[in-house]
Amino acid sequence: MTPDTALPTGGDSYTHGTGTTALLGDTIGGNLDRAIAAFPEREALVDVSSGRRWTYGEFGDDVGELARALMARGVAKGDRVGIWAVNCPEWMLTQYATARIGAIMVNINPAYRAHELEYVLRQSGVSLLIATPTHRTSDYRAMVEQVRGGCPELRAAHYIGDESWHELLSAATEVTSDQLRAREAELSCDDAINLQYTSGTTGFPKGATLSHHNILNNGYFVGETVGYTEQDRICVPVPFYHCFGMVMGNLAATSHGACIVIPAGSFDADTTLRAVQQERCTSLYGVPTMFIAELNLPGFAAYDLSSLRTGIMAGSPCPVEVMKRVVAEMNMAEVSICYGMTETSPVSTQTRRDDDLERRTGTAGRALPHIEVKVVDPVSGVTVPRGEAGELCTRGYSVMLGYWNDPERTAEVIDAGRWMHTGDLAVIREDGYVQIVGRIKDMIIRGGENVYPREVEEFLYTHPKIADVQVVGIADERYGEEILACVIPRDPARPPTLEDITSYCREQLAHFKIPRRVEIMDAFPMTVSGKVRKIELRERFSG
Repeated sequence: MTPDTALPTGGDSYTHGTGTTALLGDTIGGNLDRAIAAFPEREALVDVSSGRRWTYGEFGDDVGELARALMARGVAKGDRVGIWAVNCPEWMLTQYATARIGAIMVNINPAYRAHELEYVLRQSGVSLLIATPTHRTSDYRAMVEQVRGGCPELRAAHYIGDESWHELLSAATEVTSDQLRAREAELSCDDAINLQYTSGTTGFPKGATLSHHNILNNGYFVGETVGYTEQDRICVPVPFYHCFGMVMGNLAATSHGACIVIPAGSFDADTTLRAVQQERCTSLYGVPTMFIAELNLPGFAAYDLSSLRTGIMAGSPCPVEVMKRVVAEMNMAEVSICYGMTETSPVSTQTRRDDDLERRTGTAGRALPHIEVKVVDPVSGVTVPRGEAGELCTRGYSVMLGYWNDPERTAEVIDAGRWMHTGDLAVIREDGYVQIVGRIKDMIIRGGENVYPREVEEFLYTHPKIADVQVVGIADERYGEEILACVIPRDPARPPTLEDITSYCREQLAHFKIPRRVEIMDAFPMTVSGKVRKIELRERFSG
């Protein structure tokens, strides 16, 4: 039993992570200072596409310059500063500069259009916005001007790389280093420091309010669990605007003196593996669809991935067969699965480096140190016996302060005991490991039988003709719901038929779990953070 193993606690679905490492009491700026002092000459950040590199000493200087510039432009403690950009060094500089001055950084999804941008700017009260001028076909500058009238608190917008950006940085000379230190001395680790807007698949997104203590500790313990040191180089193709990038990536790295490698502004499978090869990365991040794209590259075997030892797969349920290939073919013997949500900073459970293949491919790990998890009946709220499915709840330092200016919706998910209700269906096994069964809202009820899409998907991933699959429920007059399998074939010229799939399932799955309909697709509708939009699949194929 490893030191952070939680002992069994009877027959109920409750467990907690223990350990010998204490929580950090730092602010993010204070923690960065410690890394700079310890590793001033080690690389902190590499931007592959531009060729720019920063040592920890240089990174600290540039963070300080931007922090002083923001102060000179009137940004006070608690003010909201928006960041609307794909992955780039300036995104990371903004993350740490706002933390140094106690401003609340508001992460804005690069895929947002004008009405979504206006909602977030207005709801959060952003006073200063940092953005890229354009991204793909989006003209960010034009959209900002379009919505400005509806955002009365927005005083200024600065665009990375252009004249307004240089004008902002030039203001740094108006504030001294002593004034910056005085501001930092006013900060508490419990201050709100970050607003992350959840994906909002129904209604407008909600702003999860996170503190230094929330996200710094979560990044630190994720990094501890995969064994990061100053020797590690972490390739981060997942978006910074999401917790996966900025917490599990950036904060996990800087709290250990490790280096962040940005392969590109947004994900590209070839560019990512080239970055791993060129920069000798030891760790690679991705959601399952990213790893699937990398493994399926025509010249995959030619990439030199020998430097890899670990990485993190998260963001949505990780298919067992994909995980096995990542371990075997990408040299990631210590790869870890993380489970969590934006509202919990984000990680609650994680697999360990010494876990056997079954645990690392068949579970979402166990509770991180200082975090409690339990599984309850979704209706009664009573903790269920171990091995039974129910709603996963989590409690600890990682639970958000609340939704920004929305106490009503906060109360819907955080109960009186400070348990965060995730909306996910899970099972806690006898060994304390957690298996995610699916989303409560994704569960299919066919003729009175509960069908968990994850179980069916895992089985279908073993079909030789299937590269990727999503299972959803669609309306059916006779059974209430029927099972649809949306399939991306390995060979588009020879896709599996409904009969292929039915006969493959017949001996292995109960009859009520077998898909009754198949749709062949080129790609799934995705959020920018890499999650499949199952609601869109249901809507597209219903009726």
